[in-house]
Amino acid sequence: MAEDRLIFDRALLRQRRHRAATAASRHDFLVARAAEDLIERLAIVRRQFPVAMNLGAHHGLLGAQLQSLPGVELVVQMEAAGGLLRQCSGLRVQADEEALPFRSHSLDLVVSALALQLVNDLPGTLLQIRHALRPDGLLLAAVLGGATLHELRTAFFLAEEEVEGGASPRVAPFADVRELGALLLRAGFALPVADAQTVTVTYPDALALMRELKAAGASNVLRARRRRPLRRATLLRALEHYADRFGLPNGRVPATFEIITLTGWAPHESQQQPLRPGSAMVRLAEALGTVERRVRPPVEED
Repeated sequence: MAEDRLIFDRALLRQRRHRAATAASRHDFLVARAAEDLIERLAIVRRQFPVAMNLGAHHGLLGAQLQSLPGVELVVQMEAAGGLLRQCSGLRVQADEEALPFRSHSLDLVVSALALQLVNDLPGTLLQIRHALRPDGLLLAAVLGGATLHELRTAFFLAEEEVEGGASPRVAPFADVRELGALLLRAGFALPVADAQTVTVTYPDALALMRELKAAGASNVLRARRRRPLRRATLLRALEHYADRFGLPNGRVPATFEIITLTGWAPHESQQQPLRPGSAMVRLAEALGTVERRVRPPVEED
C-alpha cells in the first residue's frame, strides 16, 4: 500500500503494545469479552479444526481457551508485539497481521479478538486469511466498529475546535457492520455474516478512560495525529465536554465499544449455493398465501 494511504502507524502500535505487555492481564476486559463470545460461537460449530490460528493473539487469552475446545488439535498464537507473545502458550509466531507467514490451505480455523481493526489494508489481510484457510475453513473475528468511543471523539473534537481552532484525529475511523460484511464478500469468503453488539463501560471520569487506553497500549496510533503534546487547556475542556454531554446521574461517564463479529468460510463445493435467478418453482405470492396484483405504471402528465 502506498505510504500516503496508510492510516495507522504499525511500528508505533507494536511498540506501545510491547510496553503495555506486563500489565496486559489487568486491562484485558474487552479482549476477554470478545474471546468469550467467539468461544461460545465456536462451541456450537460441529466441526473438526486440526490446525487453528489465533491472529493478533494479544497475551494469549483467546488461544488458551481455544485449546480446550473439542476438535481443535493445534493452536498457533500469532502476535507482532514480543512482550505480549512471550505470555502466550503453545506454538508461537511473531509476525504482523498485514503479512501472514502461512502457506495456502494450511489452516482450518482463524480466530481474532480485536486486532484486525488496526490494519492498514483490511481487504488485503482478509484475502491473505482466505488463502491460508483450507477449503471449508472458518474465519471468526471480532473487530471494533464505528460507534466505538464516539463520546471521546466528540469531546476532543469540540475541545480542540474551541481551544486550538481546529480538530485533529484522535480516535480511529473504524468501519461499520455493512462495510465489513461487504469486505468479506470482496475477499471471496462464502456464507459471510457480520453482526454487531454494543458494550458500554463506565468510568469515574474521562481521564480514567484515557489512562486505561494508554495502559492497554491502545492510545492514538493514527499517522495523521498531532505530534506535539496535548495542551492542558484542551484536555480540561475535553473532560468538561465529556461530562456535560455524556455524564450519568451517578457522576460517572460511559464509554461505548461496538464489537462486530465477522464469520466467513473458505469456499468449498459442499457449501450451500445460491439458486440461479429465475429457477424458483413457486411464486412469491403463493408462498406468502396472498393474491398477486399487477400494478399499473404511473401515467406521466404533460
